[in-house]
Amino acid sequence: MSRDSRIDALGALYSSDATGDPPARSGITAKAFRLASGAWEDREALDAELAKVATGWRVQRMPAVDRALLRLALYELRHTDTPVAVVISEAVELAKGYSTARSGAFVNGVLAKLAAGPRPSSQG
Repeated sequence: MSRDSRIDALGALYSSDATGDPPARSGITAKAFRLASGAWEDREALDAELAKVATGWRVQRMPAVDRALLRLALYELRHTDTPVAVVISEAVELAKGYSTARSGAFVNGVLAKLAAGPRPSSQG
């Protein structure tokens, strides 16, 4: 998946998190829509995994961009065959570009812990 697709998916998921509505299909690629939709549909399970490793941070209290980005990256780790290093690197770069000054390190730490878990077979 390209960085542009991840950016589109991040925007769609961020918007969905703010409105409570599923990601919109319009204006984004099919790949971005699949990633955002999958993360949206699985957000409860993803949030449960995030909560286990994000010491000191409740998922709902995380900066909204970080929360959306972590959900997207974790969904990609769990449901695609994209290499772990690529998923983490892309997520860290997006965090640095779209969130707080400390978000890159935070996202890296959380995803590094989660990447050690099992990766189900590819679905996307």
